[in-house]
This record gives sequence, structure tokens and C-alpha cells, in this order.
Amino acid sequence: MPLALAVDFGGTKVEAALVDERGTVLAGSRYRAATGREATSAALVDAVESVSARALATAADAGIIGVGIGSAGPIDAAAGLVSPLNVPAWRDYPLRAQLEALVPDTPVRIAIDGLCIALAENWIGATRGTRTSMGMIVSTGVGGGLIIDGAPFQGPSGNAGHIGHLEVGGFDEPCACGGTGCLEAIASGPHTVEWARRQGWAGATGEDLAAAHAAGDPLALAAVERAGTALGRAIASATALCDLEAVAIGGGFSHVAPELFTHIRAAMQPRAGWSFVEKVRVTPSALSGEGPLIGAAALIHCS
Repeated sequence: MPLALAVDFGGTKVEAALVDERGTVLAGSRYRAATGREATSAALVDAVESVSARALATAADAGIIGVGIGSAGPIDAAAGLVSPLNVPAWRDYPLRAQLEALVPDTPVRIAIDGLCIALAENWIGATRGTRTSMGMIVSTGVGGGLIIDGAPFQGPSGNAGHIGHLEVGGFDEPCACGGTGCLEAIASGPHTVEWARRQGWAGATGEDLAAAHAAGDPLALAAVERAGTALGRAIASATALCDLEAVAIGGGFSHVAPELFTHIRAAMQPRAGWSFVEKVRVTPSALSGEGPLIGAAALIHCS
């Protein structure tokens, strides 16, 4: 059975697993380690090496036909370098070369994590059967990727579709990228929690916010509505630009409350007079937490 080693590197964790040609994550092959804003470069290198080696050890006699890497951006896809905004220790880090050394004589491909989500959803998930779609991650950051006319669209640097740094009307938060009112600075999990705390909410994490929202806490309700409003405005703008058929949203913070999607759709209603924008279908990811890994494997299985 041909297997791909899939590696997903993000602002909170790195995961690795083996994925078969049907997009199934091999049982017992999935491992994770912490990353984060405070991690040193050496610790990050060790985390990637550890989870990847442990995943490979479960392959037994199966053939590894390639390695697919999804990374938080920005990236330099041609050079195989990553500079995740929320992981300051890595700037132009040669992540592809690290995996090439671990799995020699095997093709290694890299893409921004948002594109991996888009590929996974289009392969076996919520946007399957569409030709023009977007996949999104709403988690530590906000990322995105595009499928245009049936093909992944990376752009010349590999960063196309990074909707997290689209500036959203009506918001003025400064973003670490240098922009003002970027979607990531408004609607990511940590920034939503930060906004709620500035209003007087006493919780500390996205999990706390989810529990408070479920309990009807007014500040938690307002925080989730605010995040959903920003997401909806950004998606409407992206749809107007790319004529999207469907958008699938995954990532830990996308599960903060079912009402998040109600707020997203409500924020898109002012565009209802534009039928090509109104038609877009916005849905939660169909792939649970495995989407980024499945998408990284798609770089090998679907190339």
C-alpha cells in the first residue's frame, strides 16, 4: 500500500502521520509535538524530527512514496523555506531540506497549510465536486488556500489564498504582518480571546470562551459574533474576487460554537444582491482535525 508521510507545521503544534492513497490516516501513525511563539529553533527542529521519525516507524514494510508538508505561512515554496508568522524562531528555515535528509531519495513537496486544507476538502471533504473553492483554517492564526478551475493555486511564492491577511472593513486592529484590520488579527482564536478579555471577560483560552459561550455569557457571545462577522466579510470579498463555489472552514477555533457559522452567513447577507457571491456555500470542514495532514498527503497522492 503506497503511503505518504504527511507533516503539518503550525503555530501551536507540529503533527506527522502516514496517509494512504484514499486519504485515510493510518491508525497509530499520528504523532504531535508542541511548537509555539516561545519555542527555540533547536526545539522546533527536534519536534519535527521526532514526530516524523515516529510516524515513519509505523510504516512496517509499506512503501513511502513521498513526503508532503503543510506549513503556516509565509513560505517560499520554490526554495522550501518557512517563516511562520506566529513562530518567530523560524525565519527562512529550510523545512523541506530537513525532511529530505530524514527520508532520502524520496520526493518532498511543501505548501502553505491553507492550501493543504483546500486540497483535502476538495479531494475527499466538504468541497468535493466543486471546481473553484477555498479551504480555511481558523486557529492560532487564520489561513486559506484556493482551488481554481480544478487545480491548486499557489502563486509564484506559494502564499496565494492567505485570507488571514486580507484587511476587513470596520476593524482597525494592528496585525503582526504590518497590516491594519487583518482577518487574523480579528478572528483567530488568541485574538478573539484577547478582545474578550479587554472587554472584561475573565477567561483565558479558546476552550474557556467556548464554555462561556455555551453558558450564555454576554461577552463570549459578543466575541464569537465579532469573529464570525469578520470572517463573513472576508469570505464575501474573496468570493467576489475569485467567484468561489464553496468554502470549507477547519481549525480548532472554528469549533468554538456552532453559531460562529450563523454569524459568518449573516455578515455575507448584504452581498445578497450579487448572485455570484450569494451562491457560495460556507460549511465546516468535513475532515475533523485530520484535514491538514490529509491535505499535506494530497501534495503527493494527487500531484
